[in-house]
Amino acid sequence: MALQQFGRSRSVTKRSKKHLEEALYKRLFKDGSSEVSVRQQLNQFIKSHKRVYKWEVGDTLKKLRQRKLYYPALKLSETMTKRGMNKTVSDQAIHLDLIAKTRGIPAAENFFIDLSESSKNHLCYGALLNCYCKELMTEEAEALMEKMKELNLPLSSMSYNSIMTLYSKTGQSERIPAIIQEMKASNIMLDSYTYNVWMRALAAANDISGVERVIDEMKKDGRVTRDWTNYSNLASIYVDVGLFEKAESALKELEKINSFKDLSAYQFLITLYGRTGNLLEVYRIWRSLRLAFPKTASISYLNMIQVLVNLKDLPGAEKCFREWESQCSTYDIRVANVLIGEYAKQDLLKKAEELKERARRRGANPNAKTWEIFLHYYLKNGEFGSAVDCVANAISAGRGDGGKWIPPQEIVNTFMRHFEQKKDVDGAEGFLDTVKRAVDTLEVEVLESLIRTYAAAGRTSPVMRRRLKMENVEVSEASKKLLETICVD
Repeated sequence: MALQQFGRSRSVTKRSKKHLEEALYKRLFKDGSSEVSVRQQLNQFIKSHKRVYKWEVGDTLKKLRQRKLYYPALKLSETMTKRGMNKTVSDQAIHLDLIAKTRGIPAAENFFIDLSESSKNHLCYGALLNCYCKELMTEEAEALMEKMKELNLPLSSMSYNSIMTLYSKTGQSERIPAIIQEMKASNIMLDSYTYNVWMRALAAANDISGVERVIDEMKKDGRVTRDWTNYSNLASIYVDVGLFEKAESALKELEKINSFKDLSAYQFLITLYGRTGNLLEVYRIWRSLRLAFPKTASISYLNMIQVLVNLKDLPGAEKCFREWESQCSTYDIRVANVLIGEYAKQDLLKKAEELKERARRRGANPNAKTWEIFLHYYLKNGEFGSAVDCVANAISAGRGDGGKWIPPQEIVNTFMRHFEQKKDVDGAEGFLDTVKRAVDTLEVEVLESLIRTYAAAGRTSPVMRRRLKMENVEVSEASKKLLETICVD
């Protein structure tokens, strides 16, 4: 299927019947932005064999990637290749990145190897480098960077930023100043992100005066376009070391720069003013956000309610929650979880239960986080029977992102110590049956605790040795001695 080239008009108002009736990205998101609905719409588009303009594909891929819908994005990219879209080198770099995110680094490496030599320019090398850095593959990233230098490929701040981010995440922040000096020596312009990474590296070394010199240098460099993230970064560094007045000065600078009214900037302002303990400023920014975004998103309410809870303003959090609840089109359990968590923390169990049930009636079933909140409450109060039910419910519900919930090892150990002290073999076995729904194998300390529970209760288990073999664990000498008394026919 032929695709319209970039030279054609970007208008979608005068399409022929061969084309989609609406822009592709609108078609894919018409039923919402969940991966399931996007995939369904994408499959319908593919079956329709309708034409789209090439710029639409690029625009749609950008929107899919922004929403982290990598599988649909890769499928769209592959479909367009099959239909004859002439991919630029930039398109190939994006495709490589999508492969890495969906099929792993080896698949991305194979795609890179199979590219024509003319396509292996700084963009594709840079895309592979970024993949290595995100996966914290230090040796591979450093080797590829050296290869790019050997090939005299034009290096930009983007490649250096990837390497520096890698060093930050792997506890090698002390290497970042040397990278900055290399960039300067090579006349590679530092961008806003570079300055942020540099500031964070100096903050990690507790060099706050160094951080301030960096922000001053950025101000003096007329080539750099400062953005609000520089000042949110600076304010966060000040907050971390308790310099609240300087943090608030940085936040005032952030407000001046946020002339385009970026939603994320407002949310960072609320969070950081909250961390300074300035409740008045939190409310002032909230009012500004609401004026800028009358249809305020649930994520903004979630952030505000969390900040109010952290500042011990429960009445304010409840009022904000009621406002959200009265106008939300979709009841988001994450917003309710913030208040449920605070109620449980303050031993207001009845209010927590009532809110959970109200959320359920509005179509928001409890997720693993909800049950975790009640789990910690019951453990704190020694109500282990109810706590076991919470573990079972959390495993059944799963995480809000669709992932599997696995009980933390410390929680499992807490349960096992309880059953051991109570000599409760049946309770321990029932609990482990629940845990096995979420994990493939049990830790050795869990099984050793189970052995001690059997011994303390005077119970026998002819199959215990076989169980240990199936779990592929080697128990201590003390546990082996106890097995002599437990494993009798």
